[in-house]
Amino acid sequence: MLPAVSLSMPAEWRGLLEELAPVFARRPAHRLFMLLACGLILADRGTVTGMAAAAGIGRQWRRACWFFASARWDLDALGLAAARLIVTYLLRDGDPVIVAVDGTFFRRWGRKVAEARWAYDGAAQGGKKIAFGNTWAVAAIVVQLSFCPSPVALPVLFRLWRGKDTASQPELAAQMLRILADAFPGRAVHGAGDAAFHGKSLVIQDTTWTTRLPSNAVLYGPKPPPTGKRGRPAEKGARIGTCRDAAEHADWRDTVIHVYGEDEKVQVTAREALWYGSFGAAPGQLVLIRDPDSAKPYDLGIFTLDTEASPEAIAGRYSWRWAIEPSNATGKQLTGVGDACSRTPEAAGRAVPFAFLVQSLMIIWYAVSCDPAAGIEQRRQRCPWYQSKTTPAPADMHAALQGQLLAARISGISPGQDQPPQNSTGAPACDVPLPNSETRESGPDVRRVTARSAWLLSLCRRLIRGRSRCVRDRCRRSVLPVPLSVADGLLPVRP
Repeated sequence: MLPAVSLSMPAEWRGLLEELAPVFARRPAHRLFMLLACGLILADRGTVTGMAAAAGIGRQWRRACWFFASARWDLDALGLAAARLIVTYLLRDGDPVIVAVDGTFFRRWGRKVAEARWAYDGAAQGGKKIAFGNTWAVAAIVVQLSFCPSPVALPVLFRLWRGKDTASQPELAAQMLRILADAFPGRAVHGAGDAAFHGKSLVIQDTTWTTRLPSNAVLYGPKPPPTGKRGRPAEKGARIGTCRDAAEHADWRDTVIHVYGEDEKVQVTAREALWYGSFGAAPGQLVLIRDPDSAKPYDLGIFTLDTEASPEAIAGRYSWRWAIEPSNATGKQLTGVGDACSRTPEAAGRAVPFAFLVQSLMIIWYAVSCDPAAGIEQRRQRCPWYQSKTTPAPADMHAALQGQLLAARISGISPGQDQPPQNSTGAPACDVPLPNSETRESGPDVRRVTARSAWLLSLCRRLIRGRSRCVRDRCRRSVLPVPLSVADGLLPVRP
C-alpha cells in the first residue's frame, strides 16, 4: 500500500498538486503522482526507481513503473492543467500567451526502446552530432517573472517524433499550438520557433507564428488585387528575393528593442511579404535587424504571420523563444529529465513529459510562495563569491523546494519535546560542523575495533580477488568483540 495521503510536504506545493487531481481517473493514481513528483525533486537521478526510493515507496517500485506504463491519465490533459495554472498565477488579465516550441533529443541505449532511432543531436559535444535516442517536440509557455530580467519558459505540451513518413516536427508544433489556442479562447496566442519550424501547418486561425528566416529563403510581395483579366489570379506579388536582397534596398531606421532582458540600440526595417514556399499565400511581415556598426547587410531576418505588430514587438517576441533552450538544459542537467530508462511505448512517452511538467510546477511554486530576495541573501551567505548574483536561477528554485520537502519530512516526526528545529531551511549538509579531534572518541576499544575492521576488510578483498584459498575459513573463525558500524564495513557478526 502507498503511504497515507497526509504525506509531509509544503502546503503551497501540496495545493498545486491537488489542483491537478481531476486529470486522473482514480485517486490512488493522483496520490502516486504526488509522491513521484516529490521524489523527482529529492532524488539524485530522475529514474523511476530513484523517484520511488526518494518518495519513500522503494518497496512499491512496481507501482511507480505501473504509473508510467499502465495508469489511466492523459498527457495532454495534465499539460493543459499545468498551462491553466501558469495563466492563472503568472499572467495578468489580457496578456497574450507566448508559446515557444523547440525540438530536443534524449540518448537511449538498447534495441527494444520504443521510438528510438538514429537522429540529429544538436546538443552533442564535438563533431559527432548523430546519436541513438528519442526526439521530442516541446511547447512551453514563456512568462516574465518579476524577479527575473529574462523570460522563463515552462514546458506544458509534448510530442514524440516517430521518424520518417510520420508527422514532422513543425506539424507536431502546429498540433500543440492548436490545443493551446482552443484552451484559451479569450487570449491571443503567439507561437515562436527557430528556423526549422516553418510550414503551412502553422497557419492556424486566431494565432500567429514567428520564426527566423534561413539565408536562402525567397520572399515575394503581397498578393495583388484581381486584374479582371482571364486566367488564374496571381497568388503572390513581385519577387523580393532573399534577406540579403531585401536589405540592399531597405529603408533602415534607428530604434531600441528590449531583448534578452536588456535594451539594445539597433537598426530595423520591415515590409509586408509572403514566404510562399513555406506558408503559401498567408500574409506576413519581413523584419530585418542589424547592429548600427555591423558590416553585414543584415544580422537577423525574421518572418511573422502577425502583420499588425511593430518591428520592435516582433524582435522582442522572437527573443522570448530563446527561453526554451535553457529550459531544456535545466531539465537535462538539474531536474533529471531523460534519466528514466523506459522502454515500453506508453512509459517512454510519459517519463520525459512528466519530469518537464514537474519542473514547470516547481517554477510556479517558487514564483507564488517564495521570497526571491531572501533566497539570494541566503545564497550569498553560503557562497560569498556570488556577490554579483541578483536573480534566482533554476538551481536555487530546485534547492528551495528540496529544502522545504526535507524540512517538512523532518518536522513531521515530532520528538515529543518543544525544541527549535535542528536544521535551517536550505542549509546544505556541508554547513554542519564536523567533530574535531578533541570531541572524537579515541578509546582502546574503538581502536581495537577499527584495526580488526581494517584487517577483515583486507581479507574480504583478497577473497574477491582469489589470492588465498584459506581466507574464507579464517573469516568464518573470526569473532569480533563488538559489532561493526556501517562506516566500518557492515559485515555480519557470528555469535
